Amino acid sequence: MAISPIPVDQRVIDIDSRRFASVEKALVELITNADDSYGRLEQAGVAVSGLIRIHYERHQGGAALSVADQAEGMSFAQARFILAYGGAHSPLARGEGGGRGYFGRGLKQAIYGLGYGWIETLRTGRLSRIELFRDQHGGYLYDDGDGDRPARAKDHERLGAPGNGTRVTIVTDHPQVTIPHFRSLVQALAGNFYLRDVLRRRTVELVHTQHGKVLEQSGPVRYQEPPAAVLIGPAQAGQFVHEEHSYPFTLTLKRALDAELSSRGDERSNGLLVLSGTAVLDCQLFDYENQLGTEYLFGSVECPALLEKLGQGMAVISDEREGLNRKEPFVAAFARAVSAMIAPCVLAEREKLRHLEHASASGRTSQMIEHLLERMSRAAIKDLGLSPPPAESTFDALTERPAALRFSTPFYYRAAGHPFHVALLVDPGQLAADAVLRFEYRLAEGLRIDPAPSEMPLGELPAGGRVEWTVSGATAGSRGEILVRAGSYWAWCELVVAEQAAHHAHHHGAARAAPAAHPAYRRPPHDHGERMFLGYEFRHLDNELDRAVYSPQERKILINTAAPTVQLYVDGRGHFRDSARLLLAELFMDVISDELARRAVERAGKPHDAAALHKAKLDIIRRYGSEIHQSFLSG
Repeated sequence: MAISPIPVDQRVIDIDSRRFASVEKALVELITNADDSYGRLEQAGVAVSGLIRIHYERHQGGAALSVADQAEGMSFAQARFILAYGGAHSPLARGEGGGRGYFGRGLKQAIYGLGYGWIETLRTGRLSRIELFRDQHGGYLYDDGDGDRPARAKDHERLGAPGNGTRVTIVTDHPQVTIPHFRSLVQALAGNFYLRDVLRRRTVELVHTQHGKVLEQSGPVRYQEPPAAVLIGPAQAGQFVHEEHSYPFTLTLKRALDAELSSRGDERSNGLLVLSGTAVLDCQLFDYENQLGTEYLFGSVECPALLEKLGQGMAVISDEREGLNRKEPFVAAFARAVSAMIAPCVLAEREKLRHLEHASASGRTSQMIEHLLERMSRAAIKDLGLSPPPAESTFDALTERPAALRFSTPFYYRAAGHPFHVALLVDPGQLAADAVLRFEYRLAEGLRIDPAPSEMPLGELPAGGRVEWTVSGATAGSRGEILVRAGSYWAWCELVVAEQAAHHAHHHGAARAAPAAHPAYRRPPHDHGERMFLGYEFRHLDNELDRAVYSPQERKILINTAAPTVQLYVDGRGHFRDSARLLLAELFMDVISDELARRAVERAGKPHDAAALHKAKLDIIRRYGSEIHQSFLSG
């Protein structure tokens, strides 16, 4: 056997192989190689099938995959030649066209990055096979089988190529390579921006096999462009000047109408696809990369000169072979020209945000906020003894409003093994006629409750406005809670089953007489009340100073979409980014602590004492600040 080391510095190939240590990246390289081969045939006037077929066999600890085409194929000399390395050996350097700018480095690294593999290629009736693998010391080797041989009919059948063609097979045995599921792999290839143009002109199919049997097939893989409005183009002409020479390009810019766009990774859908000939060189938005107003913009820019300069040895591509090299003056001039063309559209998107009346958060973020507001409303009533006054009145610390909902006691401490009654008292006159009482039970496993309705229309309320439950607990230490809501009102009680507790309740009746209150002070309610914080809303407040405020009339926290800090995290469709939840935590903590502190000093008879307000706010931040921030870190 003719075993030889790959004619490349072993350290260099080791570094480059890490770049291809993913199944998706390796497949992208092999697919684009096949596309380049078909492209050369088309340039020569040869009709092609354009078929690129991928077989994928997934196992627990690895995978086997192959990419086959019906393109040019290679002679034995050519197959050996591609194992050489560097710009002098690439089709670009020889002026032969396409490629993604990897300078003849991709095929070997795709194999070595995943494990080992082999190349089988048919050309003019002869079959060549070269195996690539590593020795026990990590050296990169290949076995060329001492030459080619005549191709047989079964070779053409096995490789799926009636005439010429190539199949590259890779066995993935690298322990750090993630083995994707078949459908995830199909989706990843369909969204990969390096393949977007290839998928339009070639038929790329994936076949899922196991133990030699076909499990499923993908059919032709296609990229589905989102519905969009055209802002520039299609293919609007532009030009840039470098060293007194003018170079043309064409630009198409669109704005997605409904779909969310991804702005990161190889599956990026936001940004301009940079095309040169059949090569995809990058996907970005140049001077406006990752900036406000670009979240829903995408399209393509085609510049033939980029590939021409690349073939002449200019460093158009970055050293890492991951996109355009903006440090190269030729590329910088191109980037400035494209940026100038898209600038009016980006600025128009930003202007929309400045006048955005409303915005929205994701479902998960909204749940976090609702949980926080409920918790802080409860803290206001139970911990601080604060309850909001009617919207049309001023805050009066001496007035205790009658409760629309209240339990006979907020705390039921009862003995194990002895059923006891829990009573809710309702004043229907304070509720809307169509109000519905909604019940929530948080009970330990040892607690039993009867009945356990989830809701009750006000019209079905028992006579006297009293709702009763029978609760029993067999195990000491069992705890629970009953929460009731009706409109903006709510009430709750805590249930505790103890070893040593009274068997009879002496204080839960509705008619129990209350001691006379001192005329100068009335004890605030601790077991019922109205929610101080009913909700939140992103709203334009016609000023840029307030980032967030509390609206007493609505009992809402209003986040100002006119504030520059808030605008920075609201995308072009009015969606607040989940990545900015810490900003929300800061805003909510500031507004909640300010409102609770203000009410506390008013109740204490010091409404104009700035020092008392500052101290009260700091006390509330120390008490609840960590909890507020944690509430936005839980999902």
